[in-house]
Order: sequence, then structure tokens, then C-alpha cells
Amino acid sequence: MSHKKTIRAPRRASVEPTPMDQARDELFQHIMRCDVQGSEPDHQKEWFDETMSYMAERYFELAATDIASLRQLGERFAQPAKTNQAISA
Repeated sequence: MSHKKTIRAPRRASVEPTPMDQARDELFQHIMRCDVQGSEPDHQKEWFDETMSYMAERYFELAATDIASLRQLGERFAQPAKTNQAISA
């Protein structure tokens, strides 16, 4: 009797999320929990100003450019969904 060797794929090491990944995920959760998507633009600006200040303190590893990118991602995430509507001529 011969034994067949089974070839297994090497185990992948679990990758820890980066501080930017963690901050992004947390920001998106805050946006959803706080109903930022349905609020007025002035309220959104105020909310983002306060929240980004908090995020900069919480994720001190992030540079100012990272915080700015994070805010931009959050503002895009908070935009209402775009719908594809046919344009009538």
C-alpha cells in the first residue's frame, strides 16, 4: 500500500489591521450610529470637525495627512447613495 501525500497550501499568517484601517472602520461605524448621512451639511461639518479631533487623539500614530484622508473617506461615506436615472431628452 502506498500512502499518498496531500499537499496543503501554506497557512496564511493573520494580518493585523493597520491603525488607518482601524480608524476608518471606527469612523464608518460612528457615521452609521450617529445618522450623519441624513443630517444637514452644517451639522455634518460640525460633527466631522469634532469627530476628527477625537480620532486624531485616539489614533496618535496617524499623521495629519492620514487624518485628512480619513475625513475625506468619511465625508464620501456620508453622502447619499447616487441613483442611476435615465435622462429624458
